[in-house]
Amino acid sequence: MSKFVFAYRGGRGMAATPEAKEKAMAEWGAWFGSLGADLVDGGNPFGAASTVRPDGGSTDGGSAALTGYSIVDAPDLAAAAALAKGCPLLADGGTVDVYEALSM
Repeated sequence: MSKFVFAYRGGRGMAATPEAKEKAMAEWGAWFGSLGADLVDGGNPFGAASTVRPDGGSTDGGSAALTGYSIVDAPDLAAAAALAKGCPLLADGGTVDVYEALSM
């Protein structure tokens, strides 16, 4: 098994009402539950970001516009991508980039 990072991008953002937040949390909780033992780290959403350039300067905001991450175990990239297909962010118009975390 290898570890894969789900890098989340986009979606509608944080829910505006307590009811909408509760619904979103329930959807994420159900999806995480469906991943079972393959879920290594549910991760977190991202907040403020800064992009640091090679010249040492920086700008506010992340250049990749990522909104969060999770880590899963899977036998290969295809299997990890299949796990990502149930992500609630997809229903909100977001995307999930799946990266293999290489052992060092």
